[in-house]
Amino acid sequence: MSNKSDNHDTGLLREIDEELRQEHYSNLWSRYGNYLIAAAILLVVGVASYKGWQSYEMSQRVDAGARFSAAVSLAEQGNMDQAFEAFSEISKDAPDGYRVLAQFRSAGVLSSKGDVSAAAMAYEEISSDSSIQKEYRDLATLLEITNMLDQGSPESLKAKLAPLTVADSPWRFSALELSAILALRNGNRQSAIDTLTQLSSDMATPTGIRTRTDEMLAALNAQ
Repeated sequence: MSNKSDNHDTGLLREIDEELRQEHYSNLWSRYGNYLIAAAILLVVGVASYKGWQSYEMSQRVDAGARFSAAVSLAEQGNMDQAFEAFSEISKDAPDGYRVLAQFRSAGVLSSKGDVSAAAMAYEEISSDSSIQKEYRDLATLLEITNMLDQGSPESLKAKLAPLTVADSPWRFSALELSAILALRNGNRQSAIDTLTQLSSDMATPTGIRTRTDEMLAALNAQ
């Protein structure tokens, strides 16, 4: 009899507990239901907005890619003025990746046209833009100096090039090659030979640079 009573009490307590829970949630809903609905709506709107932004961003990239390809075609066909205008426009409003590529290509077009001073200024603008990754800014510095080899002060150009010659720089081999050329321009023949020898003996030096290095060393040693 006691067991039946205990079971009955336990069941009754469970029912009461359930009713209390339902009443509790009902009270919560009556007090906070509107806020919960609003939060749910905001969540749905937020997800929809994010998906919409993803779609918009993708369409922007597709559009920028098509415009960039068209600009490259203009340059390849020799329409340099039109290519420069096209790259310049892309660099103003395209997503970051295409924007930076277009900046480099714009500067490259100026260099191809023989306007090396304008090209150097365009590369300098890239190298001073802190929003661009460091390795690309360093590449812009390298290309700026390449365009100024026959015009700028060898000493100032070499000083600007020095940070790119360190061991962990991805552009160190090209930077060292330019350093040797600048040393020759400044009349420092032995300094040029030392730098070229360093490049020639480094097994990591790319084949193209090594070939040019060996040719310059042979020419200098024959003098």
